[in-house]
Amino acid sequence: MATEKEIENLLAPYDGELWKHVQILRAVIFETLPKIQEQVDIPANMIAYSFGRKYAQVICVIIPSKKGLKLGFNRGNIMPDPNKLLQGTGKISRYIPIDNAEIITTKPVKEMLKNALLLYQEIAHRI
Repeated sequence: MATEKEIENLLAPYDGELWKHVQILRAVIFETLPKIQEQVDIPANMIAYSFGRKYAQVICVIIPSKKGLKLGFNRGNIMPDPNKLLQGTGKISRYIPIDNAEIITTKPVKEMLKNALLLYQEIAHRI
C-alpha cells in the first residue's frame, strides 16, 4: 500500500473536495478488490491498483487533475459497461469521471471494479 506521505505529495496541488473523493474512492477500491496493491506514480500523476509491478497487471487507476477526478480502467476498451459509465477514446484505457462523492459508492461503480478484476483474471490465465 502506498504511504500517506506519497498520497499527500500526489494530491498537494488539489483542493480539499478532490482529496475527500480520493479517500472515499481508495476505500471502495480496497473493499471491492481484496489484496490489491496500491502504488503512487508521481510522474504519471496517478495512483495505480494492481496485482504486480507490470502495467499489464494494473486493474484501475485514480487520476487527479485540476479538471476533476477520474477512475481509469486498464483494458476499459473491452470491459463490459452495462451502465454506460466509461468515457474516453484511448486505445486501451477508459475512465469514469468522478463528479461527486455519491457516485463513488454506487453499485454500478463497484460492478465496474469487479468487471475489471474478472477481465484481468481472464487475461492473466491466457498469458
